[in-house]
This record gives sequence, C-alpha cells and structure tokens, in this order.
Amino acid sequence: MFFGEETFKREILSKIPPRNESPLPPNWLHLEMLERFRVLQFSPIREGMNVLEIGCGAHALTTVPLAYLVGETGRVVAVDKSRWRFFEEITSVTGVKHRIIPLKLDARELPFPFKTFDLAILVHGIRSLKKEETMVKVISEMLRVSGRVFIAESLPVATNERQRAHLELYNLREEIFEALFGDKDDLHYPTLERLVEIVEKAGGNVIENGTFEPGLPHYLAYIPREYVERIKDGKKRAELLKRWDRAYEKWKKGTEHPPVGWILAESSPLDYNFHTAEEED
Repeated sequence: MFFGEETFKREILSKIPPRNESPLPPNWLHLEMLERFRVLQFSPIREGMNVLEIGCGAHALTTVPLAYLVGETGRVVAVDKSRWRFFEEITSVTGVKHRIIPLKLDARELPFPFKTFDLAILVHGIRSLKKEETMVKVISEMLRVSGRVFIAESLPVATNERQRAHLELYNLREEIFEALFGDKDDLHYPTLERLVEIVEKAGGNVIENGTFEPGLPHYLAYIPREYVERIKDGKKRAELLKRWDRAYEKWKKGTEHPPVGWILAESSPLDYNFHTAEEED
C-alpha cells in the first residue's frame, strides 16, 4: 500500500460513480486514477505547488490526483489541445475543480513568458505526441516554464502473462490508426533509455529516474473491433482482424499495467545560469 492511498481512495475515488462502458469494467476509471496517484509518489510534488500538467485528457486521470496532492493552497494548470469531453464532470464530482485551471492550447507553444511553475508533469502522454520533433518541443517548453519536469510512461516490457496480454492488444493501436487515417497515433511504448534521450535532446538534465510496478489491472489497450472493420485495405483489414481477435481473447481473461518508467529532469546548468544572470541584471 502506498502512503496516503487509503485517504485518496476514500476522499476522491469514492465520489466517482461507476461507468457503464462495456467491455471495460465499471471501476476502470478509478483504477487508472489510482495508478496515476501511485506514479506521482515518485515525483517531488508538494502541497502548495503551482503545477503544470501537459495532456490532461478527457478523463482528468492525472489531473485529479495532482489536484489532491497540491492541496488547498496549490494549483494545477491542466493543458490539452482538444480532449475535454468528461473533464469538467469528473473534476466536479471529485471536489477538486476549484484547484484546477484548464487551458485549451497547443503545448508546443505555451503562453507563459517566464518560469511560472514549480513543476511540469507529463504522465502517460508522451506517446500521444506522435513525433519525436513534437516530443522534444513540448518537453523543451515544459523546461522553459518550470525548470523541473516529471515524465512517466508505460514501458514495452512484461513480467507476467497479464502484462503480455495488455501489450499484445495495445501494440495493435498504432497500426490500426495508421491504416484508418494514414497517420500514426498511440505509438508503441518507448524504453526508459529512449525517454532519457528525448528529454536530454529537449535540453533537460536527468537527475533521477526509475521504474515501478503499478500492480493494478489496466484496460486502456482496448480499441473496438469496429475500428478495424472500417479499414478499407482488405488485406490489411483481414490481417488486423485476425490479430485483434487473438489478442482480445487474451486481454479479456485478465490484463495488467506493465512496468512504468519515470524521469525527473531539470533545465541544463547552462540554461539555468543564463536565466540566473538575466535575473541578476
């Protein structure tokens, strides 16, 4: 049991009603939010902090744990370009909406002229940025406006059959989206070494990193079979349907979150000294 987990479950998760989104279980959102809370235990977040979250997503999965952890005197600025469908509903029922400032904008060009935040967060979202160029730009912006960033992402490894079931179904998403729309989305999970490379390319100095096992079920590999059925290329459609059926049979028997890699980085010393000299002038 992680420190503070029972309090979090009692004060926040119990307020969220079950969801009817078959074949996902009614408590899938609660489990995903609990996983985000566990990830954030490795970050330096404290009460009273002003935190920037990139890629908050439709369900505020990381936003709510962040708002809980910063407390009444802290604030979370939640950024996403387009996915806001359930955001207000979920932040309202959990009772932390007043700690959150939502902003609809492109994270590649943040509208903050100086270091505004104590910490910038990107959890389970780097793969949705699609291209390395975008990843580097976004992380560079996070470092510019915060100075410290915490990034976490699932890793492409499995330590048991349930994790392998998740990866097998999840790894179809990139191909399915590319076949449907001609563009890759939900890229395969990066290795921790690859994450470090991207952060360093963005100008970050990695001061700490690690991995952990969430030890929770994980259902977000699921993509409806109907998506595959809409692929126009007959040969590709038949191939992906066969693979989807095989992977789904394993997935529905039990699926678990794979290990998660996390990184804490700060602006490079050169960048820090440059800004310090500017402030002294």
